[in-house]
Amino acid sequence: MHISTTSPVDLLKQLIAIPSVNPMGQSVSGDIYYETAVTRWLVGLFEERKIPYRVQEVSPGRANVVAVCHAPGATKTVMLDAHQDTVPVEGMTIPPFEPTEKEGRIYGRGACDVKGGMAAMLSAFLRLTESEATLPNHVLLSCSCDEEATLGGIQRLADEWSNANDSQSEPESLLHRSPDLAIIAEPTELDVINAHKGVVRWKINVAGRACHSSAPREGESAIYRMGHILRLLEEYAEQLESERKAHPRLGSATISVGIIKGGSSVNIVPEHCEIEIDRRLIPGEEGLAAQAELHQFLSSHVDFEIIFSEPWVNVPPLSDTENGLLSKVLLQTIEPVAGERTSIAVPFGTHASPVAAAGVPAVVFGPGSIDQAHTKDEWIEVKQLEQAAEIYYQFCLAELK
Repeated sequence: MHISTTSPVDLLKQLIAIPSVNPMGQSVSGDIYYETAVTRWLVGLFEERKIPYRVQEVSPGRANVVAVCHAPGATKTVMLDAHQDTVPVEGMTIPPFEPTEKEGRIYGRGACDVKGGMAAMLSAFLRLTESEATLPNHVLLSCSCDEEATLGGIQRLADEWSNANDSQSEPESLLHRSPDLAIIAEPTELDVINAHKGVVRWKINVAGRACHSSAPREGESAIYRMGHILRLLEEYAEQLESERKAHPRLGSATISVGIIKGGSSVNIVPEHCEIEIDRRLIPGEEGLAAQAELHQFLSSHVDFEIIFSEPWVNVPPLSDTENGLLSKVLLQTIEPVAGERTSIAVPFGTHASPVAAAGVPAVVFGPGSIDQAHTKDEWIEVKQLEQAAEIYYQFCLAELK
């Protein structure tokens, strides 16, 4: 392996060519799935350049890769984080793993979400490691796993910070302990996201009593019971939006049902039905409390048992109360490179909220538009990619308070 470039365009093309599809909980197999190949590529890059790094296994075959640019005498550590995985490729109208550059764009799965952001961060990070100047800040580059499904990679990294061993010598200790602030790569069109909703997801199950469909009254339809639950959920969703206090920038909390499963055969009254819940949280809400509140509401309206699973995603919202200074400095860094930008709030979640929940001020910033994320012909503008790389680099050179 030999990668001499620090060009974000060249780095992005190499990353697109390495499949890292998140199976999104599906039972699948094949070389295109999971982050293993990207992890291997990152390890090879850091070893070749003698950059201190470590691999943190999160689950079998899935790992975070964390590298550090050590700045002797520095007191602040900046973390740049980008996830390795992409969404699936079914339905794409372009070759997903054959990066194509044309008319000022680069096409391929992950070009926008978020291998473009990773390439820009890698470019800045490699330039910093090659700099002969005295750097004002340590810089961590976190390439995390499993963002698209569970955010398990960044949560594992953040959980570790509270148990870090500060007795280790630098730069080894820097690879384990919490940074002072963080920038998370997502497509923001070079604006700064400083607030977003959180999300908690779980399953609701109800049971019935099976019987032959020729005599349905001898059984109890779990699907009919779930129909009652669904009507109550519609009522609850309306209450969330009409009766609860909304966040001034993010609006109302929301709830939706994305999947329903039930029954085994058309001639059997179903004994089981299951739905999957997506509950979006605004600042001031907590996932388990939101789940418990809904359970109480539903249980008070039905006379049968309702079973809630443990959440498989529970990501807090990102509040704008602790990252104001970080947003200001980043916006000041952006302007000379890409013109005036602004701070925005968005309804979707990112790695910033688990990082912020661990006590590290965090914002979201990167090249590309969310409108291109997950699309059938995913692409990113070369100009924004190059601008983002320069902004990450300049931010890491700023004197931070």
